[in-house]
Amino acid sequence: MSQQNNKIALDIEAYLKEHENKDMLRFLTCGSVDDGKSTLIGRMLYDSKMIFDDQLSAVENESKKYGTTGEKIDMALLVDGLQSEREQGITIDVAYRFFTTEKRKFVIADTPGHEQYTRNMVTGASTADVAIILIDARKGILTQTRRHSFIVNLLGIEHVIIAINKMDLVDFSKKVFEKIKADYTTLADELGIKNKYYIPISALNGDNVVNTSKRTPWFNDKALLELLDTMDISKEIKEENFRFPVQYVNRPNLDFRGFCGTVAAGSVKVGDAITILPSGKTTKIKSIINAGDISETNRTITTKEAYAPMAITLTTEDEVDISRGDMIVHTKALPRVSNTLKVMLVWMDEKSMDCKRTYDIKQATSVVSGRFEHINYKIDVNTYERIQVDKLELNDIASCKMILTQPIAVDAYKNNRLTGSFIVIDKTTNNTVGAGMIVDVTARKIVKNIMSHNKNNIVLHKHHVTKEQRAYLKNQKPCILWFTGLSGSGKSTIANALESKLLALKKHTYLLDGDNIRMGLNKELSFSNDDRIENIRRIGEVSKLFIDSGLIVLTAFISPFQKERNIVRSLVNTHEFIEIFVDTPLSICESRDPKGLYKKARNAEIVNFTGISSPYEAPLNPEIHLINDNLTIEDATQQIIDYLTKKGYLYA
Repeated sequence: MSQQNNKIALDIEAYLKEHENKDMLRFLTCGSVDDGKSTLIGRMLYDSKMIFDDQLSAVENESKKYGTTGEKIDMALLVDGLQSEREQGITIDVAYRFFTTEKRKFVIADTPGHEQYTRNMVTGASTADVAIILIDARKGILTQTRRHSFIVNLLGIEHVIIAINKMDLVDFSKKVFEKIKADYTTLADELGIKNKYYIPISALNGDNVVNTSKRTPWFNDKALLELLDTMDISKEIKEENFRFPVQYVNRPNLDFRGFCGTVAAGSVKVGDAITILPSGKTTKIKSIINAGDISETNRTITTKEAYAPMAITLTTEDEVDISRGDMIVHTKALPRVSNTLKVMLVWMDEKSMDCKRTYDIKQATSVVSGRFEHINYKIDVNTYERIQVDKLELNDIASCKMILTQPIAVDAYKNNRLTGSFIVIDKTTNNTVGAGMIVDVTARKIVKNIMSHNKNNIVLHKHHVTKEQRAYLKNQKPCILWFTGLSGSGKSTIANALESKLLALKKHTYLLDGDNIRMGLNKELSFSNDDRIENIRRIGEVSKLFIDSGLIVLTAFISPFQKERNIVRSLVNTHEFIEIFVDTPLSICESRDPKGLYKKARNAEIVNFTGISSPYEAPLNPEIHLINDNLTIEDATQQIIDYLTKKGYLYA
């Protein structure tokens, strides 16, 4: 090395031992063309003393031929390896580089700035812990800044460093720095980026890259490399749900059968109850063999516990069928198993995506066939606008519904990157043509299979006490008061006020509210269309039980689809279902926005939000129609009381 680490020269074994125990941080650099990404990485490699003599000599020669920095060494050439990149002075492919400091090991992904290489940027970001977004101090936030910020947020990178580069060209102006910082903060808030760090740098000259610069006395935070060295990116992996995709079944002889792979999340102990998915078979862990624990006698060493990201072999107490592509999980914390998924897809092929075509979908260690049944919308990554399209072109990012030929075990990408992501493979060329993130599971295959298996063994039990007898004691006629309307329409407010009035009239009631139900009975359901249907179905069944007990039950749910409201109506007798449409204009609902949901939906932070990204089907013939533009709570509740009294639900 030209500036080698003394420990390597003096004691290579001690250095390697120390190096082995360092933790790893993966980061990527991104931004617009000519923002200085490759120069920044070259500066880090140079100043961290990880450049060999022959590399430095080659770069010096290349700088004379292709360099853009005059007499100085062009640091970007340490990274830009492709001949076309050097000639054009741009980055095309993702360049990976490794370097180390006293505290950490680093893997850098230098991603391209050109729009047509967005797919390469996605590849580099997919495994990163931290993103460094460079901004040219002279130009400020550009379209590509917005594009890369969106992708970084989409891929779940929680730590974003905004390196405002080329400060030497604006005389290290604090005013310029603060202006760009304020502009990006607005953008980050729009996307929901939480962990933001701002650093003024000159990658060419090294200001605030490795050491703080005297030319920015107004900047009191850490230099870039010091920040990377000390940033806490750890997660409580042992507290996550255990996920173990089976990579290989090891059967060296008749007496041993082990299941090899890498723990994707969580931890596992000997004796833990496990479930194999998608089969649903259960057993217990018999032993855990650590792939790295081989003694001097070449005997494997077992351990009592393993956790992510250890490579291990598991054996089970029972002989169960486990194959490559299966997932082993804790029985107490099952992931969703389905063949119908809502995904965010990045298309990476010159040939457009065909919704009628079947592709191979590789998720963790499983490979199944599948297709994209529907494109919900495409994201314009420049404006974040949602666009309706019927096909995807190269570099497009879209929300899609994906149908697989068989169910697989998955998590949402936000919860687990490995089990929540997949790649799309062209069956003919075997090329990777797309990559995606699982947003939601829209079917529950295991639950449905269990129900279909047991339905013939279920017999209705008849009660001696009837619904009419229970209602008689309560001096009322039981019914469901089904409040429906947009979020923020006033459903819950009116329902609460109505229940208070009914209580004052000594009537027996119970109020079911959407959020409360989702905290308990329906807490595992998402907001996909299928899960929303299941949510309403369950509420209908619970409401039916309340009706049977003689109560007047009030329900406040958006319940956006007429079909599902009709299903609930069909569960009870005629006149026991009273549909109350709280008809409030979308503009008023959005102006109220008590939970901030409309704002999140407009920023694409919430998917399938009724009124914004999912439709609301207004009731055709509701029993009670409350036009709630300037209607008071008192007037609304009185209308309902008058209706109940007139129809004979409230006995005197």
